Amino acid sequence: MKLNPIHIEARDIPDAWFQCVASVIENGNRYVVEKGSNVGQTRLEFDWISILVNHPYQEPWDLMLPDVPPAIGLPNPVAPGYIEQYMPYMLTDVVADNEDYTYGSRIVQSYDKVVEVLKETPNTNQCLLQVAQPSDIQLGDPPCLRHIDIRVAHERLIYYPYFRSWDLWNGLPANLAAIAVVQDKMAEEIGVRTGPMLASSKGLHLYGYAEELAQMRLMNY
Repeated sequence: MKLNPIHIEARDIPDAWFQCVASVIENGNRYVVEKGSNVGQTRLEFDWISILVNHPYQEPWDLMLPDVPPAIGLPNPVAPGYIEQYMPYMLTDVVADNEDYTYGSRIVQSYDKVVEVLKETPNTNQCLLQVAQPSDIQLGDPPCLRHIDIRVAHERLIYYPYFRSWDLWNGLPANLAAIAVVQDKMAEEIGVRTGPMLASSKGLHLYGYAEELAQMRLMNY
């Protein structure tokens, strides 16, 4: 069976989310989870997707989250104010007793060095915030975000996050908004502008429960 790679170009994160929701309904494949989270559930999944978000960072941060019109009768996929609560998991090394890791506990290991390198030598392809590590194969729930590749081009900081598996309904907007906050912080520290974000995944999906929500959102477009 031939793979069906999808590319989406969006103005901002809410636009990217809506386009992905519409595209997965049309182009997604049925996939039954055999190992990992939600074993036995069916999900609608892209073979491969790349998403160019031209203006990922916005203030206030809630502008980076989808805002479903109240008349549709659906809650927003990410609650207002969530990003403020989520950021400690992206920018600190604190790991609770019941957690194997947080994204932040992996990202902070190289964050300062990446800033230092890009300040001194911005024309390099060697900078990356690594999240994955070999021992993750032993975890029941290894990180979905594997890395954030980075480059400076045209005096702008560009982020290239890659997700091995990625929940579209709730996860995509929350994850990209949080990553955009990190991107903007790093750009300021380096002394360049915040640029676009080009995210990719071979596992962006809607779980079965979210398909009905997605159809309701699209019918009321």
